[in-house]
Amino acid sequence: MDRKPPTKTNNSTTSVEMEADERIPRSRTTCKTLAKENAVLLLTLLGVVLGFAIGFGVRELHPSDDAIMWIGMPGELFLRMLNMLIVPLIVGSVISGTASLDPKSNGKMSLVAFVWILCTNTLACILAVILCVLIKPGRGGEVSDTEPPSSSFETQDIFADLLRNFIPSNVVEVGFRKAVTKYSTVSEEVARNLTNGTIITDTIQTRSKSNGKSDSVNVLGLIFICLTFGVAANRLGRRADIFVRFFTVLTEIVLLVLRWFFWTSPVGVASLIAKAIANIDDLGDSFSKLGMFVMVVVVGIVIFQLGVLSLLLFVITRRNPFLFHLTILRPYFIGFASTSTAVAIPEMMYCCEVKNKIDKRVARFAVPFSVTLSANGSAIFIVSAAIFIAEYIGQDPSASDYIVIAFLTAVSALALPSVPSSSLVTLVIILASLNIPSSSIALLLAVEWLLDRIRSGCNVISHCQCAAVAYRFCEAGLDNQDTKSPVLDDTYPNANGETNMAYYDDNGPLSTQM
Repeated sequence: MDRKPPTKTNNSTTSVEMEADERIPRSRTTCKTLAKENAVLLLTLLGVVLGFAIGFGVRELHPSDDAIMWIGMPGELFLRMLNMLIVPLIVGSVISGTASLDPKSNGKMSLVAFVWILCTNTLACILAVILCVLIKPGRGGEVSDTEPPSSSFETQDIFADLLRNFIPSNVVEVGFRKAVTKYSTVSEEVARNLTNGTIITDTIQTRSKSNGKSDSVNVLGLIFICLTFGVAANRLGRRADIFVRFFTVLTEIVLLVLRWFFWTSPVGVASLIAKAIANIDDLGDSFSKLGMFVMVVVVGIVIFQLGVLSLLLFVITRRNPFLFHLTILRPYFIGFASTSTAVAIPEMMYCCEVKNKIDKRVARFAVPFSVTLSANGSAIFIVSAAIFIAEYIGQDPSASDYIVIAFLTAVSALALPSVPSSSLVTLVIILASLNIPSSSIALLLAVEWLLDRIRSGCNVISHCQCAAVAYRFCEAGLDNQDTKSPVLDDTYPNANGETNMAYYDDNGPLSTQM
């Protein structure tokens, strides 16, 4: 009788072959999953590349103003979509976040965030001074005959407006209007007699100022009002459950809509960058005059991002700073393309909460708060520009001038006025306080399109790290779960676009819905 061959060898061989066959589909599945989860980021990177390519290509055709307008139209619509939801997002996130925290945690979180903002602004100014002393970017220049942009702002008025906006007079008006000091010049003719009887008419101009309004969202006042309502809701306890539930659900709805809108970000980013590049008149001439200044600002921001901020993040939170930077690439590129960190608030919140596991109550307060007061990249630009202009006209700053420039910039960065090119306006004020002529400041406008984007990206990194640092110091005092307070556990869409929503009370999840 013939004996059958053992089946063990066949089974083991079959098992090995099956494992080998499964490796390829499994690896393919992993790649597909990664690509699907990071599709928006990959498409946004592609949009950045296409934006530069289209911009430089269109420049050679010398497009008309109308053509440039239509090139930037998708980007303008993208910004409008994001801007229309920023106010409800801040209102809902700050109220729902602070309502679930005790007053002690709210105060500690505000203090930690403010200290972080003040310290990083100061360190940015010190770094810019050191680089300017070493490189001397303005040596060998000559005075420009171009009329500098005028500024009627006074330093004390900037801080007065900051205090007025912090405590607004109208709860409704805060969403679309903010306080700003208005200046007006009145001309008056005065007749005077000379000794020989001749009458001469002199024109005397008097300058007056008054409290006015500007059509812009008062983010600082909005945060103060929402913080006050959130703390009050916390004190009322279960009687405010309906109030807290409303703003919690409002926040999640806005975030979900914004996630849908962000699928248009590749087109919007490409459009904004292409329009900015196509608008440049003479790219080569601009960089030949300002090459050293641009280098100082760019090097300073790179060192500050990858060196100073990374070191602070590691020392304080023990997080890997480079992995942290990789998780916030999407808001970085949105800030880079739009030159506005406020537009990137939703994406910054998402990256902090989902990718970096920061408590949503901290992220949704710290991010808007930092966006309002923090301007690390702008501080580096202002200090470098002030020293550059002084050296450019042959007026080398002294050691005391360096100290004054750094101090004024660190404080002024907390209250940049809400006007176009606000960094340039602040720069004029600082130069005037040092009796440095500002006749060459218009030269900086030639590279403003680039430096504004670079410093906006730097600000985005600082805002996200502000949330991480605040969470590190407040983590021990945060409750793991709200008591009798409706909280949406995870309403961010997954890779399939689905949303998982779970409501909680004392006994755990009430319902789960896909």
